[in-house]
Amino acid sequence: MSTPIMINVSDEALRKAEQVARTTGRSLADVLAETLDSSLSLFEPSLEDRLPVNDMSSDEVLAQADSVMDHELAERHRVLLDRQQAGLLTEAENVELQGLLNVYQVGQLRKAQAMAEAVKRGLREPGQ
Repeated sequence: MSTPIMINVSDEALRKAEQVARTTGRSLADVLAETLDSSLSLFEPSLEDRLPVNDMSSDEVLAQADSVMDHELAERHRVLLDRQQAGLLTEAENVELQGLLNVYQVGQLRKAQAMAEAVKRGLREPGQ
């Protein structure tokens, strides 16, 4: 199922999407929709869909506070950052990199929430 929406995109994003559409013989709408789907598929489940940290058991809070990014995702993130630094990143890789950065940021936010909860419960000392 899809829902039609109207959005504003930057001139640069539109130019790139039009170029991809011409090159691949697809419609601009399809390119934009697929790019959005691809980018968002990299996100972990939204924070709203997860158990709030204050409702977690102490073991769950500590596990979340000690969590790290999945090894394969972290390695791909490193590779993409290296390619970006070398000026070799493709448009598709740039979209993937942005998605991985979002995954990392969501994970760090969730980890920080769990650390704060662990301190609040006396499970950890501040700064630990």
